[in-house]
Amino acid sequence: MRLIPRGFFWRTILLVLVPLILALTIIANVFFGNHWARVHATLARTLSVEIATIMNFIDSGDKKTAETLAHDIGINVTIASDIQRDTKNDNNSHEAGLLAQELSKRVKRQSEIYVDRGHRLITIDVPTAKGDIATFGTSLYRIYSTSTEVFIIWLIGAILIVSALTAPFLVLHNRSIRRIAHAANRFGRGLDAPGFQPTGSKEIREAASAMITMKDRLDRYNRTRTDMLNAVSHDLKSPLTRMRLAIETGDFDKSALLTDIDRMTTMINGYLSFARGEMPEIEQPMEMPPMLIRIARDAAPNKKIITEFPEVPVQFYGRPTALARAFGNIIENAARYAKSTIKMTETDTKEETIVTIEDDGPGIPDDKKIDAMRPFVRLDNARGTDTGGTGLGLSIAQTAIENHGGRIFLENSDLGGLRVRVVLPIQ
Repeated sequence: MRLIPRGFFWRTILLVLVPLILALTIIANVFFGNHWARVHATLARTLSVEIATIMNFIDSGDKKTAETLAHDIGINVTIASDIQRDTKNDNNSHEAGLLAQELSKRVKRQSEIYVDRGHRLITIDVPTAKGDIATFGTSLYRIYSTSTEVFIIWLIGAILIVSALTAPFLVLHNRSIRRIAHAANRFGRGLDAPGFQPTGSKEIREAASAMITMKDRLDRYNRTRTDMLNAVSHDLKSPLTRMRLAIETGDFDKSALLTDIDRMTTMINGYLSFARGEMPEIEQPMEMPPMLIRIARDAAPNKKIITEFPEVPVQFYGRPTALARAFGNIIENAARYAKSTIKMTETDTKEETIVTIEDDGPGIPDDKKIDAMRPFVRLDNARGTDTGGTGLGLSIAQTAIENHGGRIFLENSDLGGLRVRVVLPIQ
């Protein structure tokens, strides 16, 4: 038999209610247990003293004073020679037990106590010195406090109130977790989860957002592999066809064949580099400006380079080789299309560092910026033919930046060309 439920909802209910019930039970037993005993002892002692005082007047024959005193303190007194009671006395009950003990000490006679719980009354029969029976009637509250019962009721009420307030939040919390599990199950089978949005607490929304990001990256990974196969087929087919035709006809130019081979080698190396992805590399503290300046000098020796870096650049942990490859592709792309100027800036905050690389080239139209980030997509077909480019530069940069938890954006530059904005978290 399983004592602990498996579901998150009921486990949380137990986690909230069990400590609450234990704490309230301990408080009730320790505090109100002692409080109840002291209050009842005081009430029983007070009433027994009052009854003993009245009995002294009755035994001395001063019935009028006894009746007046009893009336003033809220006790009804009658004296009869004989009284027949059909019920057993309540001397040992939890309401009247202490009073019976106090009366035996002060009155020195056998008293009979009867409790009417329905009307909340108590009746006490005490023998007089002459053999009659003096009957005292008063409210049960004179010897028994209901504060403990009220407190217990409030304890139960508090538990019910906490349960009522907690349950809706737990239901929503549990629903958010179930939605994530359902979406993850669909994502794992290669399906979409229409309408899935991060909901619930901050931590659950972060987990859902991370899962959506993971799904997007996996989709992009799959599309990339498909695009890579298409690109390999397309880019290698033409030079292979020319080489085959040249060999079969015997009319070929050796330098042309070598050029085709060089282009094919460049393309294949690019494909393999992209397919392998990032090699394992240890993260280490680094600063961006020295790396950016070194890459820009090598990639654009004939262009004007403008830099705006902070006096004390922020240090963050990253993989230098991967970031150098990423920014190298971005800066080389800027150098290829810039007319005369490349501008690099860095802005640091407490949580992230922002690097922008701009050029004064032709830029990229807004409707082409998304395509520019896709691998094997060449916005300029002529450039791909002339240079043997594979369209992997920005895609490789994007992968490296995302592997560092960052983001990359393509924007329009104030210089007239393209601005590449890279946001990296400071880890």
